[in-house]
Formats: sequence, C-alpha cells, structure tokens
Amino acid sequence: MCGITGIFDASRRMGTSELDVAVRRMTRALVHRGPDDEGVWVEAVAGLALGHRRLSILDVSPQGHQPMVSHDGRYVVAFNGEIYNFQDMRHDLDRQSRGQAIPWRGHSDTEVLLAAVSRWGVQEAVRRLNGMFAIALWDRQERKLHLIRDRMGEKPLYYGWVGPVLLFGSELKALLQQPDCTPTISRDVLRLFLRYNYVPNPYSIYEGMSQLSPGKILSLSAVTGKTTSPVPYWSVTAAATRGASNPGQLSVAETVEALDRVLREAVHSRMVADVPLGAFLSGGIDSTTVVAMMQAASGRPVKTFCIGFDEPGSDESGYAQAVAAHLGTEHTELKVTSADAMAAMAILPARYDEPFSDPSSIPTCLVSALARQSVTVSLSGDGGDELFVGYNRYILGQRAWSRIGWIPFGLRQSVARRLCPITPETWTTILGGLSALLPRTVRPRTPGEKVHKLAEVLQARSSEEMYHGAISHWAAAVSPVLGGQELPTLFADPRQWDDLSDPVARMMLIDMLGYLPDDILVKLDRASMGVSLEARVPFLDHRVVEYAWQIPLSMKLREGQGKWILRQVLYRYVPRELVERPKMGFMIPIGDWIRGPLREWAEDLLSEDRLRREGYLDAAPIREKWAQHLSGQRNWPFQLWDVLMFQAWLAHHQHS
Repeated sequence: MCGITGIFDASRRMGTSELDVAVRRMTRALVHRGPDDEGVWVEAVAGLALGHRRLSILDVSPQGHQPMVSHDGRYVVAFNGEIYNFQDMRHDLDRQSRGQAIPWRGHSDTEVLLAAVSRWGVQEAVRRLNGMFAIALWDRQERKLHLIRDRMGEKPLYYGWVGPVLLFGSELKALLQQPDCTPTISRDVLRLFLRYNYVPNPYSIYEGMSQLSPGKILSLSAVTGKTTSPVPYWSVTAAATRGASNPGQLSVAETVEALDRVLREAVHSRMVADVPLGAFLSGGIDSTTVVAMMQAASGRPVKTFCIGFDEPGSDESGYAQAVAAHLGTEHTELKVTSADAMAAMAILPARYDEPFSDPSSIPTCLVSALARQSVTVSLSGDGGDELFVGYNRYILGQRAWSRIGWIPFGLRQSVARRLCPITPETWTTILGGLSALLPRTVRPRTPGEKVHKLAEVLQARSSEEMYHGAISHWAAAVSPVLGGQELPTLFADPRQWDDLSDPVARMMLIDMLGYLPDDILVKLDRASMGVSLEARVPFLDHRVVEYAWQIPLSMKLREGQGKWILRQVLYRYVPRELVERPKMGFMIPIGDWIRGPLREWAEDLLSEDRLRREGYLDAAPIREKWAQHLSGQRNWPFQLWDVLMFQAWLAHHQHS
C-alpha cells in the first residue's frame, strides 16, 4: 500500500531538476501513506515525473521499489494498492513465455503488473487484475500516460490541470504542494457535499480538479497534450444488471455453499502479506463473517481490534468480545470516552482533505490507530450492507413506496401541499394528545417532523426520487450555499440503475455507485492510511460482487430481515445467538455533543459574523436550525454537522 503522485508538463518547460524537486514535494506530502521508502522517476523530454511513497507489504526487499520500469523498458509504473491474484498471473505469464524465461527481479505484484501489461496490453491486463489499486502507467513507446482506478473505488486517485501542467496523486494534498496550484472552492460541489455529507465522484471540492471514477482508465497523449474521457473497463451497473437478469437457479443450500466458497477465496487472498495482519471486529454480521473465515484458515489466533464507547446505546464492544472468545482470536479492545472521541475530531480536516461529515469517521480513525500498534494490514467487513440488503433504509423505503406509490401523483402532491404549511411544531401540538394514547414504546418523539417527512415522501415521483430525498441532508431547495448551482449526479442519470426492476435492488446499486466509494471507502482509506495501515475489503472482491448480484433478492431479504443468505453462511461458523440482534453501527451522539460539550466550538464556527465574513454560506437558515436544535424544538444533528465539518475544514484550508 502506498501513495502515488505525478506531473505531466505539456509545455516541456520544466527540466529534469525542476520536475524532480516538484514531484518530491508532492510525494513527501503523502509520507503517511508510505513511510518505508520514497522513489521518483523523471523523463524530462516527455515532461513527465512520477513519485511514490511505499508501505512495504509484499516483497519488502528493495526489489519492490517504485516507480518501477518493465523488463522490456517500455513501461514505467507508480502503483498504490494490492493485486491479490498476482501469483496466478505470474504463473500464466511464465507459461505463455514460449521458452523465453521472464527475468523476474523479485516477488512483488508491481513487477507482475508490468509484465502483464507488456504481454497483454493495458486493457486486458487491467481486466485480469483482482485487487484494489490506483495506477499511473507511462507507455514510453506510444508516449501515453494511463491513470487507472480499481473497480469499486477502494483506492483514490485525483487529477487536475494547472495551466499546461497535469497534476495527479492519491490525495488532494499532494496536488496542492505545487506553488502554482491555488484552486478555488467550488460552490457547486459544496452544494453536493451539504446534500450527501461527502463529495461525490467524479467531482472534488476544488474547481478544475476531479476524482477518477471507479473502474475507469483516463489516458493522456504526450503528443497532443490532451486527455481522453475516462473509459470504463468494468462496471458495477453491468454486473448488477447481468446478475439480476440471470439469477442463479440454485437451491438455498447450494447458494449458501457457493457464497461461502467465493467469500472464503476473497478472504484468503487478502491474508497474503509479509507483515503482521489482523482485522476490525465490531461483532456485526459482516466483520464477524470476515474474521470467522480468517480464523478458520489460520493456524494461530487472528489479531482483532474493536473500539468501545462509554456512550449508552453506542457500544458494541461486548458483542465483539463474545465473537472473539468463540472464535479464539487475539482480541484488543480500547475503551474510549466521549472526550477521547471529540479530541480525535481535531485530525479530521487534515486527514480527509475535502469536507467529509460522516460521524463514523471518528471511531474509524480510532480503531485504525489501535490496530496499527500491532499490525500493518487489517481486513474490514465494509461492503456487505450494499450487497446483501443490510441497511434498514432499503427495507423501510420499499415498505413506504409500496404503500403510497400506487396513489396518483397529483393526489399525493395535493395532500402534501396541505401538510407542509403547518409547521412541525404545530403538528406536534395537534398530535401530541393523540400520541399520548399510544404505548410509550411506539410513541413518536417528534410527530410534527414525521408529518413533514411524510409530505416529502408523498411528493416523490418514483422510488428513486423518494430515496434521494431520504438520504439528502440539505436538499437543493433549502441549501444555504451562496451562489452556485447543484451539479448532476447519478440520480440524474437513470441509465446507471433503471434496468433493475426491483426498487430495493435499485437503491443498493445507487449506493454502490455513490455512497460506497465516496463515503464508506473514503472514510476507511483516509482513516487507515493516515496511520500507515493497509485496510483490505473482501466483500468488494469483484467476484463476490458479481456473484452476489446473481443471488435472488428473495434470498437476501426474507420476512423483513436483510442479509438472510449471508447469515446462513455465518451460522456455519458461529452460533446465531452471537450475532442476531438489531443493527447498531457506529452511533456517535453528535446532536447531544453540539448541545453540550461541543457547544462553544460549534457556536464559534456557526457565528453569524463568521459566516458572513467567509461568504460561502447564508447565515439565516443555519442560525435558525442552530437555535431550534439548542432549544430542543427540533433536531438537526446531521444538517448542522455537515456545516460544522465544512467550517472546520475551511479553517484548516485557509491556514495550511
């Protein structure tokens, strides 16, 4: 696992020394991604420089040093990630060498990658890769630079032009090291961030800079000095559509066996390392499945790591301990207080480079730091929710749409228009007496907010529009961003998901295209790499993804319970009573924090004078929500947290 950087100077004005200094400056900004080694390769006549920071995982000898040149001298690569099937590829390459033995220098996956490109070409070699990667590949013969990102978006890759110079790297902070790189914050993208709590690909928070989307190759010709549009070599949409249209005809028992096998292969391939290895263990379905399969394949106890919280309703560590005891892992748990968690917030603006307001980034950073004390590689259970109907919002969304979707849109809109003019506070007063008649366990805390949420649902034209509204924090109509307009996202392009007939399947695919790479995997990559820890995600092996989409939805969602088929696999390893409980996740009580111990910090960031002086956000709607939240009149934890995380990031951005 590493960090990569690069410069392409279309003007050819930068000499060897200047390119070397520039790319080293970029590369050293990523030392946390690769503390073990640094490498630079420069070809001034082409205007190109590649940089690499190395975290040694496979072939820790100097033979794995990057940037690396292919045996035939044609290709040069700077590569971040792991290729899990590199040994099989190496065997295939040897077998096809036609009696001319390949002069292998070492045992790294990087060397195999270069040999594969030399043998099969860029597209075919990349299609054969099973792994997570961000690759910068220079073809010295055709004078072309290829930027390549893995299928699911596990590894990041940013790029952007500054005048005649293309900058690229694993993180934006590397691009910002160039003196001429003084980008402007995009108000259009800021609107998207406040809607989703992350920056969706292919955008970045800065104008003129982009993320390379998962599963795509961006090519640049040094002859013309122009880039192509990113070209897909694999598509989760195609995998989902193909699988859903040709579902497996296996019985439940046969499906359990097949899923067990493909998951075990994914887990086992991610256990290959020349350094200490472990796993995150929350005690939930996904992480328990990964750890159980690791322990079944290991001759000694697997090292597992968990964070425990002192906040009521937020601590899953007891479940993780029970699972670890049953499986016999070497378990490490760190109990943290709310003060510890809030102290960890200070690192988020620098760690994440862009505004990022998923509160679970806090425990993810904490558990990564805990694991790094003992291991260099840790497996994670991320991805299981999107593949096997793990989020409650899928089930609730299906129920809601099945109840109101059949009602003519005009009638639904008419009802909604009658509900909205009455404030949530008034609705709470009106309904308060009625709700008092209900049992306390089902009595809504804020019935007025529920009425307004119902009005939003009623005005949706489709299940996808309803889902879009449900996951939006600051929708376009109420965005506090001054200026700009909301850019199109995948919700505006039905071609990416509307070939699936089932609303739940469409919600899952939408999340795999957006929420998974742009929130979940960003959170994991920055938290882990920030402490020089490599995180591997078996559920996102493309073979697992492709097989999961072939499993009928009826085996994933059964009797209102998600992950049904995955649970049947897990019961082979642990008793069901160990893992059968309501889904919790990392629940951070940010609403209570900003009313309590974080109130002074929040008030400073949300002050009317400050917001007006900075000029990005309209103070009026923010101050209104802040006052309502402080009084307890309304609850706005996520909307306020989004603004606070932007404000904290902006303060860091302005002073760094």
